[in-house]
Amino acid sequence: MAIRKFFKLVEIQTKAASMIPFLLGTVYALFRFQEFQVGHFVLMLLSLLSFDMATTAINNYYDFRKASKKHGYGYEVHNAIVKYKMNPGAVVAIIVILLSIAIGAGIALFLETGLLILLLGGLSFAVGILYSFGPIPISRMPLGEIFSGLFMGFVIMFISAYIHVEEKLASLTLENGTVLLQVQLVEVILIFLVSIPAILGIANIMLANNICDLEEDIENKRYTLPVYIGRNHALRLFRILYYAAYADILVLLFLGVSPFLLVLALLTLIPVRKNIRKFSEVPTKQFTFALSVQNFVLTNLARIAVLGLAVLITM
Repeated sequence: MAIRKFFKLVEIQTKAASMIPFLLGTVYALFRFQEFQVGHFVLMLLSLLSFDMATTAINNYYDFRKASKKHGYGYEVHNAIVKYKMNPGAVVAIIVILLSIAIGAGIALFLETGLLILLLGGLSFAVGILYSFGPIPISRMPLGEIFSGLFMGFVIMFISAYIHVEEKLASLTLENGTVLLQVQLVEVILIFLVSIPAILGIANIMLANNICDLEEDIENKRYTLPVYIGRNHALRLFRILYYAAYADILVLLFLGVSPFLLVLALLTLIPVRKNIRKFSEVPTKQFTFALSVQNFVLTNLARIAVLGLAVLITM
């Protein structure tokens, strides 16, 4: 299979949704705890990227198998299996290989860290599979934005910070048949608050996707959030979530990040507002959906840059 077809199947351009929270958690661990474990970083990168590609391929394969209408609404263009006339058997083989890599690297990371990674990683894998597969996939329900935002925005960031600092955030141990979970509550709450732009940005990527696919989803009986609340309310929610994402500026200030550095994050509001307006005027997969990804990248790369510069300043 040509690399171009593979990248289209796994929608490589959307992998920023998992890679950016991963990098944000890593830089946060450096800033907050001055810790970095190279081996753990590589294992999580391999597992996360492989699994993210696998779930996207599963979603495209599931849509290909279940769609009641495979023509119109740009379906022939944005579903790689249809566009490139892929062999469904080859697609299944790719999914199995990607899942094997993800699970193997995940197990290796668990052996290097502890039970908490096994629990959170297993839960994330389960949600990732159920997101695209099963009798009623999460992606076909009005819960997709919540699950994708929380698991990709917060859980990934938490795990990517945890693998560097472990007990400084939480620990899960099994002793004499007793499971003991210890959580540094203040630190976990701080990570959650810092992850708000990632949570809301990822939720908005999902929301934008569902707004663009509204007619197709109705035709194929996918009951997503915009199907329930309508296009106008969905677009209003789309705008609100972006503005709420800037609430974490106060948290970063509390953590000791220089106000001058935080101006970098605030400046992203200018292009973000412009992109919100463009998408709201013409919400289409072909022309404006990419703006939701652009907004997510802008808001979160700014946080990564701010924390990275803060790390360099305090070294």
